[in-house]
Amino acid sequence: MPHIVVVFEFSTLNGGERSMLAVMKALSGNVEYRFSAIAHGNGALAQELRQLDIPVCALATRDAAGQRFPSSVLHQNLADHIQAVQPEILHSNSLSMSRLVGQLPASVCEGVRRTGHLRDIIKLNKTVIRDLNANDRLVAVSAATRQFHVNQGLAMDKCCVIHNGVDLQQFCPRTDGDDSAILMPHLPANSKLVLCAGQICLRKGQLVLAQAVCQLLQQRDDIYLLIVGERHSAKAESVEYERAIQHQFIAAGRSDHLIMPGYRSDMHMLMNAADMLVHASHQEPFGRTLLEAAASGLPIVATDVGGTSELLRHGRDAILVEPDCPEQLCAAIVRLADQPEVACTLAESARGRVEELFSSQRAAQELAEFWDRVVSE
Repeated sequence: MPHIVVVFEFSTLNGGERSMLAVMKALSGNVEYRFSAIAHGNGALAQELRQLDIPVCALATRDAAGQRFPSSVLHQNLADHIQAVQPEILHSNSLSMSRLVGQLPASVCEGVRRTGHLRDIIKLNKTVIRDLNANDRLVAVSAATRQFHVNQGLAMDKCCVIHNGVDLQQFCPRTDGDDSAILMPHLPANSKLVLCAGQICLRKGQLVLAQAVCQLLQQRDDIYLLIVGERHSAKAESVEYERAIQHQFIAAGRSDHLIMPGYRSDMHMLMNAADMLVHASHQEPFGRTLLEAAASGLPIVATDVGGTSELLRHGRDAILVEPDCPEQLCAAIVRLADQPEVACTLAESARGRVEELFSSQRAAQELAEFWDRVVSE
């Protein structure tokens, strides 16, 4: 029974954390696998891990002022945990943690196989690539993510592709009630609710979507934008970015058409309440929000970036548009809002696609087979 210890970077629950939690949940009932976690001792992630009865070794990456600890401190803390829990596999759940673990001396990881997840498409220097290549094996969440890093020098033979999966029971079409009226009772009966979900940051493109919706509101009154998610960065540019989203609606005199509730734990219900999901990312390795929307039978507009086209086919499962193009977003939103038969056909096709290819059970099985291969090498 291999002991797999997963190293988490963040204390919050974003796409990468939820994807790994789904895998751990699917495999934790299997006597062939035993999981522990090295993660922040407090926060939403630690709470979820403990609910799954997964032991958590507390690892702080930042001090009380929010400054990241020096690598030497992090290396020593990781080494102490490795010595205490003695895993067969140490799996890093992010690119940053994969780099950190790759920096550990071989003596610290004697008898331990180092694996990691690549969930970002970002430019890396040669030093970072060297650290990533020090791991035994890596997993990219999409072929686009893998190829991007291979082009930067990542060892191709060390990295395979395993797409994220989604819980098809939690996220599914529901027609037994009007979730929109329950969750958003203040909205007019004829409103079209556009859902955007994810961390509020420049990469996710919420400002471009806000611009598109405000353009539409010059011609019609039925579009409402629901942005679910939080801004984690306290940098001035990030704070200003969030304000700029709000200012779009203030300047247009349509503040009541923007809803920003922050983090929500009932995304499966919001997916059923909305009329469409619009995902305007400038870059997206393999969007978990897209998986959840497709599984929920929610019509989707998404930018054709990163691994998105590996999940959704333009004109068959969703409408894919160019990034940073409010005009294309406007046209796609109008099409789904005014042509319900098109929206229904796309949504049904997307649901069938995730049922066939992207279930959480399938993702868990592929990762289990990956770890089995690593142990047997």
